[in-house]
Amino acid sequence: MKKNFIVAIDGYAGSGKSTIAKEVAKRLNFFYLDTGAMYRAITYKIIKERINYQNEEELKRLLKNIKINFKEEKGKIRVYLDSEDVTEKIREPEVEKLVSPISAIKIVREKLVKLQRNIARQKNIIAEGRDITSVVFPKADVKIFVDCQLKERAKRRFKEAKEKGYKIKFREVLKNLIIRDKIDQGRKYSPLRKTADSIYLDTTNLTIEEEVDLVKSLIEYLKGKR
Repeated sequence: MKKNFIVAIDGYAGSGKSTIAKEVAKRLNFFYLDTGAMYRAITYKIIKERINYQNEEELKRLLKNIKINFKEEKGKIRVYLDSEDVTEKIREPEVEKLVSPISAIKIVREKLVKLQRNIARQKNIIAEGRDITSVVFPKADVKIFVDCQLKERAKRRFKEAKEKGYKIKFREVLKNLIIRDKIDQGRKYSPLRKTADSIYLDTTNLTIEEEVDLVKSLIEYLKGKR
C-alpha cells in the first residue's frame, strides 16, 4: 500500500503557489518541497562558477555531483547547495533573470526530477513548481493549478523585492514575468500546462489566509476519502 500522500501544486510565477504550499505544509505537518528553489540553486551555481550553460559538457560537469538539501531551522526551510546556505542568494535579481532559460534545459530538468522524486519517497509532501502535476508527480493524490492576473503577480513580486531591499523597478518585474511566462509555456521539455485532473485556483482576489484555508480544507477532505 502507498505510504505517502503527495500534493502537487503547479502554476505561474508570482501566483502564490509557493506561499500556499509552504503554509499548508506547515499546518498539516507535511514536508514542503520547493522545486523552484532547486532550479534557482543550480542557476546560482552557474552564475557563481561562470559556467556557460549553453555548453552541454560544462553543464554536465556542474550537474554531476551537485547536492541540494532542505533543512528546517527555527521553523523556516533553508536551502543548502553543496553545504552552502543559499536561501537568500537564490532570490536575488541576477538569479531571477536567468532561472527560466536554465530551467528549460533538458539535462537540468532530468537531473532535478530525479532528485525531487528521491526526496518524496516515504514522505507526505506538498511540492510546488511548474511541471509538478504533469511530469514530476503525475500520479499525485491532489493536483492544484494556481493562476493569477499578470499585474497582480507583478505587484506581489515587486513588493517582495522592495521588502528585501533590492533596487528594481516595477516595469522590470512585469517584463521579467512576461518573459518567464513565455519561456515556461513554450519550452520544449516539460512546459507549464494545466493537466485535466488539476483543480484550478485563481488567487487574484484572494488574501493569503483565504488561499491557505481553501487548499488546506481541500487536501484534508481528499486525504480523508483515500
